[in-house]
Amino acid sequence: MSSELTDLLPVFLAEASGRLERLRNLLPRLETDGDSRREAQRELHTLKGAGRMLKLPSFADLCHELEEVVQKTPAGWFATLEMGLDRLAQALHQLSRVGQPAQGSGEAAETLAQFVRLPSQDLDLIADRATRMRILARGARVFHQRLREVAQLAQEGIKEEDPAQLLAVLATTLRHLALELELGQGRLQRLADAHLEHVVGLQVQPLGPFLHSLARHARELAKELGKELQVMVQGEDVTLDRRVTRQLEEALLHLVRNAVDHGVEHAPARSAAGKPATGTLTLQATTRGARVELVVADDGRGIDRAQVVERAVRLGLLTQEEAQNLPAEAALRLLFTPGFSTREQATAISGRGVGLDAVATACARLGGEVAIASTPGRGTRVVLNLPIALRGEEVLLVKVGVLKLLYPKAAVRQYQLLPEEAVVVRGGHTYARLEDRLIPFIPLARLFGQPEPAIQVLLRGESAGHPVAVAVDAVLGDEEVVVREQALARVLPAQFFAGAAVTASGEPLPLLAPAALAKTRAWAAAAPTPPLRARDQLRVLLVDDSWVTREMERRLLADAGFSVLVAGSAEDALTVLAEHSVDCVITDIEMPGMDGLELTRQLRALTQFAHLPVIVVSTRDRPEDRLAGLAAGADAYLAKQGLDASELVALVRRLGSGG
Repeated sequence: MSSELTDLLPVFLAEASGRLERLRNLLPRLETDGDSRREAQRELHTLKGAGRMLKLPSFADLCHELEEVVQKTPAGWFATLEMGLDRLAQALHQLSRVGQPAQGSGEAAETLAQFVRLPSQDLDLIADRATRMRILARGARVFHQRLREVAQLAQEGIKEEDPAQLLAVLATTLRHLALELELGQGRLQRLADAHLEHVVGLQVQPLGPFLHSLARHARELAKELGKELQVMVQGEDVTLDRRVTRQLEEALLHLVRNAVDHGVEHAPARSAAGKPATGTLTLQATTRGARVELVVADDGRGIDRAQVVERAVRLGLLTQEEAQNLPAEAALRLLFTPGFSTREQATAISGRGVGLDAVATACARLGGEVAIASTPGRGTRVVLNLPIALRGEEVLLVKVGVLKLLYPKAAVRQYQLLPEEAVVVRGGHTYARLEDRLIPFIPLARLFGQPEPAIQVLLRGESAGHPVAVAVDAVLGDEEVVVREQALARVLPAQFFAGAAVTASGEPLPLLAPAALAKTRAWAAAAPTPPLRARDQLRVLLVDDSWVTREMERRLLADAGFSVLVAGSAEDALTVLAEHSVDCVITDIEMPGMDGLELTRQLRALTQFAHLPVIVVSTRDRPEDRLAGLAAGADAYLAKQGLDASELVALVRRLGSGG
């Protein structure tokens, strides 16, 4: 193919795929509707001409053959047409992968999945909204400058003998700024919501081509295995986010392979069982509100639950006692266990125990659910319930000891308080006694080496086909986040986490993986793991006689992740130090009674505090004041005027951790 024609290949692929989709949609009406047959002939004729223009003779010849089949309708013509359309789709798939860059011709032709065709008005709207959002973001710089001016005014007001008038001005100014912030935030939120909805809407596409691709794969596989199969495709017009479709492709291929290989029998076996010689595979898509239900169903041999349970016992997944009392639904869920297969030997098609696990994992990652039902001798039905479009992931912000973690909201059906007396430890496992039932759960405090509170919150739900319940100290709220796969702090066992996300407040937090938690035995009532400390969870004693200053600095330090104790005087500070161990002391100088310099000197005179880091933060900013502070034994001296929060946090972190 010449370089000129290679450049046209992406355009040809896009047009040909659309025409092939229309031919698929016409199939159900071809046998009874003459107008549909004539439309199919026109589509094939156009495809033939495009193939010849692009110098693809075999493609054009196949289109011509199928055009003749539709026109003359010979015996068996419908099956011939269906197989021919599969061959056309396969040819387009091959063409989408072979374009190599010719010398001097630039980049190779990309696959169809890498191109999205958009109306020009959509691009115009995206550009317009992006510009408006940038303008609003730049407006925040002005707002930030005004806040700095207010902070400077407040700082200078510290020197006033009667600050009442200044406080009144500050209060009025802050109210105006709060109102401006609320209005600006509202405008930005509305614009961002509209922008997101529009962009997400562009990602949503009909499932027809995807379902027909799966159907073609099923027919090819059945032919390879010597089985007779018809594939029913329903719901071609149902739309789904193309990112969901792309991430589900491999998982659904596993389902199709399992159905054709494990499920559908060969013709003699079907006839002996009183079934039609030709098996049926159904691929169905249905819209359910804001979600899509995808069904892969076959009328094959079904699943032998007894065989599944027996295999699980042999693999050590169940004890004999557990197997005897296992409900039928729970037995089928065993098929989603990693590495599980009822086949003793793997084949080139399936039987390696990776298919259903891949399906469950893919669904959980997309915020979906998967269910399986089967009747021996009648067939198997797998249902995937998925969101129509991907946005941010809905999560719960939970507290476990000193840790703050994220937990997927999709994995929680209900949560309730769990008092200490409702917790039962039996056989090395932890259970919640709820209405005379024992529900196994994972106490995250024990798992992460934190103290267990008297009252916990039990989160119950399902993930990757498995029921999962966890206990946390508290649920702090819910958020929408974008999860990224990234390294976690070394104090956290990475196997229990799916990644991390930045919350709306800018705090990076790890996201728990319910499926991984459900598969671990780590919640057994054994000795807990060594206590973990939250990231940089240093204990700081803050000493200042001004309640306003003390509270502002306390919030600043707490937001940075420190555990903060406070004292209103140097005498109170010595009492706190006698009862609590701390990693660093931050003190003012001017306080009634003992001042900060004398406090520092007393600490340095005591053996247990001789090396305790002390930071002086004072309004005194003369060189002689700094020298006096350092002479008293302070490790650092900062001025309150223009205090840089990041500098203070970094200093506490370095000195408090022994740096």
